[in-house]
Amino acid sequence: MDRRSLLKAGAATVAGVALAATGTGTALADSGLPPVPGMLGDRRANELWYQLDEISLYHPSQEVQDAYAVLFPFIQENAPEGLYGKWRELSREPAYPANYAEFAKPVEQPLRVLSKLQLDNFDRFYRGDEAGLVRAFAAFGQGILFDPRRAPEESEVHTMNGNPPGGYHFWHSVLRAQMVLGIDRHRWARIHPMIGFGWALQSIAKPDHRHVNPALPREQVRALARYWLPRSPAELDRDFQSAPYPA
Repeated sequence: MDRRSLLKAGAATVAGVALAATGTGTALADSGLPPVPGMLGDRRANELWYQLDEISLYHPSQEVQDAYAVLFPFIQENAPEGLYGKWRELSREPAYPANYAEFAKPVEQPLRVLSKLQLDNFDRFYRGDEAGLVRAFAAFGQGILFDPRRAPEESEVHTMNGNPPGGYHFWHSVLRAQMVLGIDRHRWARIHPMIGFGWALQSIAKPDHRHVNPALPREQVRALARYWLPRSPAELDRDFQSAPYPA
């Protein structure tokens, strides 16, 4: 069996495991996490996305705020059409990915800070449990995680904002900058397909952001997992040329 066949077989196995316990209903119990009245969906997945919002958006540390203070003005000045637009432009040139690494080099340190922020949060809840992390992305993309702690000011459903959800393209653009600069490259190469998987699921599910959504048919989720989870960085670059939805 060649490498690609092994990857596809592994992806199918992970997808099968990841589909367990992704339905809606009362939040599933998870050791060490207190119950949240009104929460629906996987308890640990809810906490993963809740805490990522806490540390990246609502209550960022001073280090993260300092990283934003460098990163976002750089993007506004050097990619006025948006970071995704800049990535898309450069990724179509023969010099890619070296040209994108050159573009992103001035903000390497902020990108390192954000990489550590996200990876530490993934490890906090899913270290050594790749199937669980796939399941968390699957639930996120389908919009089946309902967390009342954000109500009433913010969306109660943990999913990518927007319809269509452009955040996946921004995430891809940031992640590829990190990878071409050698920032946690191997870690992101494992997580990158999960981001594509979540994007594909949300593109189909088009979840409501304020109410828990029904899960997609299990076979449909399995089929998408078989396509997305073995994807290489180069293949994902081709996939993310399509916007706002996968081709």
